[in-house]
Amino acid sequence: MKEYLYKVSAAGRVNIIGEHVDYCGGKVLPCALSLNNAVYVRPNDSDRINIKWTTLKEEASIPLDRLSDFASQKYVKYIVGCAYLWQQAGHRLSGCDMKLDCTVPFGSGLSSSAAIEVSVLAALATLAREPIDKKEIALLAQQAEQRFAGVMCGIMDQFVSAHGKKGHALLLDCKTLNYDYIPIALADCALVVIDSCKPHDLVESKYNERRSETEEALRLLQSKLRVSCLADVSSEQLKRCANLLPPVIFKRARHVVTECERVRLAVTALKNGYPAAVGSALNASHRSLSEDYEVAGKELDALARIAQAHPACFGSRMTGAGFGGCTVSLVKKAGAAAFGEYVLQEYKRQTGYDAKVYETEISDGIVIQKL
Repeated sequence: MKEYLYKVSAAGRVNIIGEHVDYCGGKVLPCALSLNNAVYVRPNDSDRINIKWTTLKEEASIPLDRLSDFASQKYVKYIVGCAYLWQQAGHRLSGCDMKLDCTVPFGSGLSSSAAIEVSVLAALATLAREPIDKKEIALLAQQAEQRFAGVMCGIMDQFVSAHGKKGHALLLDCKTLNYDYIPIALADCALVVIDSCKPHDLVESKYNERRSETEEALRLLQSKLRVSCLADVSSEQLKRCANLLPPVIFKRARHVVTECERVRLAVTALKNGYPAAVGSALNASHRSLSEDYEVAGKELDALARIAQAHPACFGSRMTGAGFGGCTVSLVKKAGAAAFGEYVLQEYKRQTGYDAKVYETEISDGIVIQKL
């Protein structure tokens, strides 16, 4: 696409562990993927942003002074939201042509929306000749997801989409936004991402309901505990205060509290090269997401259960918001091909769905290329 001036990409993500704790102030351990959204962009000396896609028929020509009028269009709303918030934050916004090429499958749970939002904001910064402030871009992208897509997400997806580093997981403290890069140094292992091929829609799903349930848990616990977020609560404190919470709210809180503990265990195991311990944490995470948080569903439960039964697999769990989407499995490299074939065949037999193994690598977040 030589007629464009820049190619600006941002990554999709897979979360190794730490699910549904980012909006509770917990620590998460995602990786940026080579599946990404690329924005081909050029200035057009007009007062409009013109939008096209390589894979969608949807197009739009949006006046800069009427951005909010286009906020209801299915895919355009992500770009509109980013442009509007970029302008509201005091940055220069000028007319441009954008062509978007997204290789993150929509509805897969691998954060296509975050990849779109972060890459669009990075493209706008590039055209404005401003330095790339990854933290600001991630925060604006999160606002776009909440205000224009209606999903009250945490910061994890947008943050790793911007900050990802090849060969590393990102250990992000979602309360402080402090982070460390953790090398994925399990030389004989691979992370295998498999799509259940049951698409999800987070607005129509119970994602926002789960967030409100955790907020209710925190409110009730704060009558006895001096904590600022649910991730600050220990298992012992939760047990001691269990009588404060209705049964369903207690289950939601128990998932968050124990998931935060599993993140700590998984990070230690990764650093020390103990794949079996990482796998155990993945399995326990899926069980909690299925039973306490109730976001897996029969397809993801089947996919994780089938993966966990294979001899090459150390552990497997759903990744992402749930209600459809993908699993992530830690697998011996030597058995990865046989593992994939077995899981696809058995999943089809049990559910009737054709799952898909994604060939992807742990990659960088924002990448800018002058064409």
